Amino acid sequence: MSSTRITKSTVIADPPLARFLFSDTRMAPVWLLVRIYVGWAWLDAGLHKIQDVGATTNYIYDGAGILAFWNRIAAIPAAPAKPVITYDWYRGFIQFLIDSHAEVVMGKVIAFGETAVGLGLIFGAFVGVAAVGGAFMNLNFMLAGSASTNPVMLLLGFLLVLAWKTAGHIGLDRFLMPRLGTPWKVPPTEKPVYPTPARVPSTA
Repeated sequence: MSSTRITKSTVIADPPLARFLFSDTRMAPVWLLVRIYVGWAWLDAGLHKIQDVGATTNYIYDGAGILAFWNRIAAIPAAPAKPVITYDWYRGFIQFLIDSHAEVVMGKVIAFGETAVGLGLIFGAFVGVAAVGGAFMNLNFMLAGSASTNPVMLLLGFLLVLAWKTAGHIGLDRFLMPRLGTPWKVPPTEKPVYPTPARVPSTA
């Protein structure tokens, strides 16, 4: 009696529309426009912080600019006014940064981080990593009570993360990805080479 093994695949295939939007290189020109828009916004913000030398607004020298921002959003106003930060745990995190005088380091991290994200997106280098970094900063700005363009930038950042395979096709990723590969790519196993046995001369 023969038995048949029934195996269930644990990988669900993407629908055709998702494959076209996020995995098809024909969408690369669209993602190029999105990259340039988001990347320029980050680059402009980062360069502004790097070039700012104001005694109370700089991010590079002593972080006075980011410290002033933290003090403003961490303040709890008198009732019935509501605090800028909605979540107490995030306000506690900001207060911890203030108390530990982290503005000197974090000012540089934010300024150069925004610049790096902008350059990565514009030139199409490590687009997925750059988009994740940008989305993370957008999320923090929103948690800090700053809406502005952050919701739109966060949405576009998520879309670039989903399209990471093709978003940088018109850019440096077209050359970087084939050479560097992906961290989860398993190298092909080499077939073992066995020595050829020596021929034994026959005796007649």
